[in-house]
Amino acid sequence: MDIEEEKNVLGGVLEPCSLEPMTGFHRNGRCQTGPHDHGCHAVCIQVTEAFLEFSKAAGNDLSTPMEAYGFPGLKPGDRWCLCAERWKEAHDAASAPIVILEATSEAALKYISRGVLEEFAMVESD
Repeated sequence: MDIEEEKNVLGGVLEPCSLEPMTGFHRNGRCQTGPHDHGCHAVCIQVTEAFLEFSKAAGNDLSTPMEAYGFPGLKPGDRWCLCAERWKEAHDAASAPIVILEATSEAALKYISRGVLEEFAMVESD
């Protein structure tokens, strides 16, 4: 499937996750995957402190900037395209971050059920 045709987990158009900081495997702001994305960076999350602590303890420090890679470091409230398997690990450790369903690729459903993702979905307030 062409990444331009990729759908979200709800079956609709895959919405942007974040342009600031710029995210996505393709660094286009969307959680699109493809044959070269072996980590399946499909889950659009809103970062939480608990998740950052979990990720650092698991060996993936996402809060420290890495200028050589153009990575600003994440802070609570940022949105980021996360590997589906990492989200599942965080879920299993009771540290799963909030999910933005409209910006989460349907590719995540290979690893995580829609029902579980919906339990962690961001609720938009009016």
